[in-house]
Amino acid sequence: KTERTQLDGTGNVKGTGEFKQWDVQAIYRAVGYRCAAVAGLPFDEDTDTVPHRAGRVLADGEPLPGVYVTGWVKRGPVGLIGHTKGDANETVACLLADRRTLTRPAHPDPDAVLEFLLAAGISFTTWDGWYRLDAHERALGEPEGRERVKVVDRVDMLRASVGG
Repeated sequence: KTERTQLDGTGNVKGTGEFKQWDVQAIYRAVGYRCAAVAGLPFDEDTDTVPHRAGRVLADGEPLPGVYVTGWVKRGPVGLIGHTKGDANETVACLLADRRTLTRPAHPDPDAVLEFLLAAGISFTTWDGWYRLDAHERALGEPEGRERVKVVDRVDMLRASVGG
């Protein structure tokens, strides 16, 4: 259900009381568009973007090895999913082109990431956990005749992914 709005003369909008009901399977909420700086990376406060060349993050005009950017923090809050997808393709192409020159991990063991996350007390899920979350969301939607009800809270997602 949406409400028609109108400008109020101050740059804000107000509801008109005119509503429309929509038959939909899912709703996605995207509020805001401002990107935040990441500690240690260059950031342009005027454009809310990270300086880059084709997705390679730049510091003092030179690429930072192994540091890439995509999405609105790369191009600014413009365009739709298709535009952002094209940007992602450009960035991934650079990453793949650079892969032989990138620093090798100190601990190439595939379990090193899991061990790091566990040691740091960082909650995460597994691929099987993602399947459990997917099944949980579908089960939530079924009584309402919807494909799914999206779980958006991180804690709730993690709980569902471990079967809790």
